[in-house]
Amino acid sequence: MPILSFSDLQIRCAEENKSIYEVAQEEEASLLGEVVDVVRLKVLEDLLAMKDAVKNGLKSKEKAISGWCGDDCAKLIEKYQKKGTIFGKTFEKITTYALATAEENLRMGRIVACPTAGSCGIVPSVIIAAAEEEKISETQQINGLLTAGMTGLIISNKVQLAGAVAGCQAECGVASAMAAAALTQMLGGNVSEVINAAALALKNILGLTCDPVCGLVEVPCIKRNAFLAVHAVTASELALCGVESKIPIDEIVDTLKITGQLMSPLLKETSQGGLAKTKTAQKLEEKLFNNKQ
Repeated sequence: MPILSFSDLQIRCAEENKSIYEVAQEEEASLLGEVVDVVRLKVLEDLLAMKDAVKNGLKSKEKAISGWCGDDCAKLIEKYQKKGTIFGKTFEKITTYALATAEENLRMGRIVACPTAGSCGIVPSVIIAAAEEEKISETQQINGLLTAGMTGLIISNKVQLAGAVAGCQAECGVASAMAAAALTQMLGGNVSEVINAAALALKNILGLTCDPVCGLVEVPCIKRNAFLAVHAVTASELALCGVESKIPIDEIVDTLKITGQLMSPLLKETSQGGLAKTKTAQKLEEKLFNNKQ
């Protein structure tokens, strides 16, 4: 039976006494006609690509063609070197890694879309930073990434993961749910806690619009990656201590879809509303396109 919902996933995990990542890797192996070990090697390739994107992003200050973004990560690193954050080293790494990856994307560097390019910094920053600070093995990181993948896949069964369809709730919002699920798995959470973490992350970001200034995946997209990565950690922390979402995740996904349908087209990646039509954004647009001409 195909897994089309989180309810299906929970039933499957309970019947077979398996974790989400175990079910995920078996499903992928069946789809590809391969053994599980091959699937895990493919996931490892993605994980290593994520780490490369972080590494490359951390050492570059190259700005985008617009000139607006590209050195925010460097500014954050400089601040942390002079004075740390009250949240500690893990927070420092998550925020810098998220910006590093998102900025690497705007430079047309190699990233892993998870689930989209515009939200590419969220899952990697959480997995990699947590693994470094908590001494989590590569095996467990792969398990986390498989868990994230299954989370995104199930959500995508009901709604397309694109800002043009359902706003940024379907991009950075879903990425945050994926990261929350991954982190909870990596920290030893059970199936219920993993799914609850995803639910908490997703329901608390419903309604997030996609209103990129000048139609570029820069403002507010890049810094949004850092914010939503931290959002994912909050969801995981809550889930691991027993805080539950009173609304089941499948109903939250339904709500995400309906919210996307109710959302004005002006707020779904068209750059015709929201932040994209503020006075400052319009001035930036005029300046940018006049310069290009």
